[in-house]
Amino acid sequence: MRIVFKHYPLDFHKDAMPAAMASIAALEQGKFWEYHDKLFANQQKLPRPFLIQYARELGLNAQQFESALDAPRVKSAIDADVAEAKSLGITGTPGFFVNGRFLSGAKPFEEFARVIDAELTRLNLPVPGAASKSLEPSQ
Repeated sequence: MRIVFKHYPLDFHKDAMPAAMASIAALEQGKFWEYHDKLFANQQKLPRPFLIQYARELGLNAQQFESALDAPRVKSAIDADVAEAKSLGITGTPGFFVNGRFLSGAKPFEEFARVIDAELTRLNLPVPGAASKSLEPSQ
């Protein structure tokens, strides 16, 4: 299994595009997921000064970060993600694909587990839940 993150900053959220660009700037320094988590933990504080502050807090090179934050290549990468989403008929966030099966909207963990287990079963692959149960000590 692999996780692929695609950006889809929504137009009505004024800070969504700068935040997406900032996460790519962090990616270029190897800290995408740490930065992603910082953004989601601080969703009410996404104007540019905060984006730069978060980069510093994570130990990113601020000059390199700010340069990437304004780079056309970064905006182009996000635009490509949005175009791909639209070509797949996706109109909002969050959205997820599990082995080609689309899940729209926020879902509880159990829903993801059910879909993943069903796909593993369909492909005749071991389902991790079954394997982990056999490792539990007997009572």
